[in-house]
Amino acid sequence: MKKCSFTHQRERIVAEAISPVASELRLLDAADLISLLRFELYGNIADLVSSAAELYFHPGTVTFGTGGEYRLEWGGPPSVTLDLEIKPRDITIYARLTLTEDQAGLEINHIAFHEAGRSPEENTLHLEERLHEARFAKTSSSPLYG
Repeated sequence: MKKCSFTHQRERIVAEAISPVASELRLLDAADLISLLRFELYGNIADLVSSAAELYFHPGTVTFGTGGEYRLEWGGPPSVTLDLEIKPRDITIYARLTLTEDQAGLEINHIAFHEAGRSPEENTLHLEERLHEARFAKTSSSPLYG
């Protein structure tokens, strides 16, 4: 995606929203993810991404995209990059999630606003609201369970 003045802010918003999903995926063994990518077992990766996302988002909000890549060199730390499609209501985000031993990073390739706002600021606010809507709401605790 061509970077604009709003790219950094939008990447931060999306990264914060899906950080729990990235944390779940980082619990997987890097060698397993790399082998799934190497042997193009994309259905298996899609299942892993869906399983991680279903804990935090409504079904279908965060899905595995079209592929990914990995870096594994002698003596160096591994990294895995997964293509993701993030689809809160009225928005489609194509992003690349990079997982390393200590952290995760997100780069947005494209954002499609199905109904664009009047200004880029309005679209950014719309993005933040829609991602918040797509998360499972934390309900108040039950009187039976404290």
